[in-house]
Amino acid sequence: MTPLVAEGNYHLLYLPGTTETLILTCASIGHDPSRPPVPEWARSTRPHPTLFLIDVTRSWGTAPGLAETLALAPKHPQTLALGASMGGFLALQATHHLPIDAVIAIGPQHQPAADWETRWRAHTDALPRDLTAPPSRARQTYILHAADDLAQAQGFTEADQILFPDQTHSTLAAHLKPAMPGLIEAALTDRRRFLRLVSQAGGRRKTPTRPPCISKPSP
Repeated sequence: MTPLVAEGNYHLLYLPGTTETLILTCASIGHDPSRPPVPEWARSTRPHPTLFLIDVTRSWGTAPGLAETLALAPKHPQTLALGASMGGFLALQATHHLPIDAVIAIGPQHQPAADWETRWRAHTDALPRDLTAPPSRARQTYILHAADDLAQAQGFTEADQILFPDQTHSTLAAHLKPAMPGLIEAALTDRRRFLRLVSQAGGRRKTPTRPPCISKPSP
């Protein structure tokens, strides 16, 4: 991996690939609070060129510098953003800064610092209580949640939403890793196949409420 940004609130690393599809992976908070999050999904995104976005201070994208960091992303004909938990939240944010074609957001928080949400309180205490996930500007967005994420899932009203009743927030990303290469391809090219793949993995689709089509930002 080549560091494009290695200091400040966000780190950005680049791993070359052999296709014309760029995958932007956004890290979750990780497992060691004493260290910054680490790159995720590296094996799942091959052979695509991949960017790894790390929110060093675990700010859910509120720390200064996100737009400037993402502006350094190399240009490709199409881009997919992928992330779990805080990474899913960041993947949705990224659509406001890059021309992203598809998003796979796994367990994103709709309101990470809400008074009723205590699971990440050690990291969200300093965040605005009304911080809300932005609506995706991608052409196609898939939001996947586990059984214990229902309260957060209710806040999302756009996109294709899939619930996994037999998974938890902490197990869903790992559960989907074997299927992720196929999910990435289908997310960009074949919505029916994507929905079929998540169904085979135990997901159940909610009926989406779609907002008006929003144009992607210019490269």
